[in-house]
Amino acid sequence: MRLDSTTFPVVKIVFDAPSERGPEDAFRIFESLLARQQSFVLLHEKAVDENNHEHSHEERKQASIWMKKNKQALRAYVKGMIQVEPSAAQRLALKPFAAMFGKAWGYPLLVVESKDQAWALARDVLDERVSDVAHF
Repeated sequence: MRLDSTTFPVVKIVFDAPSERGPEDAFRIFESLLARQQSFVLLHEKAVDENNHEHSHEERKQASIWMKKNKQALRAYVKGMIQVEPSAAQRLALKPFAAMFGKAWGYPLLVVESKDQAWALARDVLDERVSDVAHF
């Protein structure tokens, strides 16, 4: 996983790209984003590739431990993860996963058809949080 915060408060996330210093580096970068104490959204612009998105048991275990340790900050500052998925069938198939994802990570998984829709939704989510209007 690689995180790119050059467009903060929209942080691009790429799952099939290794972080320069391994998986632990991605978590350190994520922690530095949380330490800003500012709202942001995660944006995954690449369509889901089910065959290339398997994590080992150890990776899932590390992520779970990290998530529990950072639960409060995740809920406070991450306003959602936006997934671009051009396929209508895939978007529909992601609905059950999105519900579980939100409960586990503490922020919603929002699935849209295009990059343009993703960036527009990111702006809306962040604008609504600023004005304290609930989006979800």
